[in-house]
Amino acid sequence: MRIPLAAGNWKMNLSRDEAIALAQAIKEQASDSQRVDVLLCPPAVYLDAVCKIVEDTLIGVGSQDVFWQPEGAYTGEISAPMVRGMGCSYSIVGHSERRHLFGETDEEVNWKVKAAQQNDLTPILCVGELLEERQAKQTDKVITRQVEAGLEDLDADDVLNLIIAYEPVWAIGTGEVARPDQANEVHGLIRSILQDRYDTSISNGMRIIYGGSVKPDNIAGLIAQSEIDGALVGGASLKADSFLEIIEGCA
Repeated sequence: MRIPLAAGNWKMNLSRDEAIALAQAIKEQASDSQRVDVLLCPPAVYLDAVCKIVEDTLIGVGSQDVFWQPEGAYTGEISAPMVRGMGCSYSIVGHSERRHLFGETDEEVNWKVKAAQQNDLTPILCVGELLEERQAKQTDKVITRQVEAGLEDLDADDVLNLIIAYEPVWAIGTGEVARPDQANEVHGLIRSILQDRYDTSISNGMRIIYGGSVKPDNIAGLIAQSEIDGALVGGASLKADSFLEIIEGCA
């Protein structure tokens, strides 16, 4: 049975005091959640503080990105060993904003997946199509390319704990959201790619979550779909009340 995941991606938001207060509020209400895995992904400068707040709870902490080299002259980057050393257990990789604002390639995303996996971080591999790609009926082609490239050179043992997040770019921060059946169809495609690439145990066991304007009022319809195993939440994760509603909805 796949346990739902509610992951909050805070992006480049909140002051330090606000981040600490938010983490504390989530801890007070969701620290012993058994039905849903809860994950907080604050800005990198707050990772250490948030990890300390949720220490000894079931709440996980992850970075929003990770570099593929373990160390070196890479000004401004953070490595997987650094992230792991702060107490994190996850890392988002290949978020659409990294791909489309900062020019990350499929190959670079694959390097980051490997770096996370090799340092005991669970990668959350993000994939998703642009509006013009959906309108041109290229969704399947784009998703297949991104999944295949992201998993390049990884065998079944490497991906046992990996998570894939489908985030249609046209639905991120726009207020638009893929209809539950639309999202479920793409999740099903991803599962079929995993089946072809690996085997039934991997395709049936891997969690595939949805990201794209997830809110308390649409989570129930999404999570009710057979292939959707949770949510990667942006703006709605910045307020404790709304994120806690989404956590409950994922249950």
